[in-house]
Amino acid sequence: MKNLLEDIGSRSRWPARLDVTQSVTGLALALFMWVHLVLVSSILLGKDAMYYVTGFFELKFLTGWTHGYPIIVSIIGIIVFAIFIIHAGIALRKFPISWRQHRIYRDQMSMMKHSDTNLWYWQAVTGFVMFFLGSVHVYVMISHPDQIGPYASADRFVSENFWPLYLVLLFSVELHGTIGMYRLAVKWGPFDGKDPRKNRKRLKRLKTTLTFAFLIIGIITFATYVKIGIDHRGSAGERYAPPGHSSAMLEGGEVE
Repeated sequence: MKNLLEDIGSRSRWPARLDVTQSVTGLALALFMWVHLVLVSSILLGKDAMYYVTGFFELKFLTGWTHGYPIIVSIIGIIVFAIFIIHAGIALRKFPISWRQHRIYRDQMSMMKHSDTNLWYWQAVTGFVMFFLGSVHVYVMISHPDQIGPYASADRFVSENFWPLYLVLLFSVELHGTIGMYRLAVKWGPFDGKDPRKNRKRLKRLKTTLTFAFLIIGIITFATYVKIGIDHRGSAGERYAPPGHSSAMLEGGEVE
């Protein structure tokens, strides 16, 4: 009997461990996506700014701003994808696994009209979307790490017709990320203070503010890449080179 109780007690720790793992991986992914948005939005400062941001992560400054080491982007992508799969795999255990369970949850949402319950639902929906679209995006970055730049990225939006995927992914990521960060703060209680209810309202306002802020930045950035892609459609495949770097050649022979 004692061994049985010890076994049950040992197994009961796994849900808590999985919750911690899901929270840690979710936090890491949310922070990464926010940093990613800031880096991608460097295009708003001009093509040169985006070129140098990309080149920095490829360590082009070590090779005289020629080919750099795009493999670094692939390595980062593989690490992010691994964390993404772990996070999604753990989160799936809480999803409704049948249409009947989904309908029960929806009926409870309608009856309770509880905002946090509604937020969890939209977090689940956006997470489901991200599992498919996000995987495609990360795979492209891993398999084509040298095709990131002012023209290469803009061509992917327009000439390669990725803009619908990126548009849906933008809304899904920003909604999922801010809801997730809000739920983490509520779940683990670092901001409870003396009046948890009041602080929860403040956190919810902050979440809404961050959601709109990131979406506005994302939409403007999206529109900028689309405009560049449309203007560059006749020269799709040509790589951008800032003044003074026109003779810099990539390993593949293309000017970057």
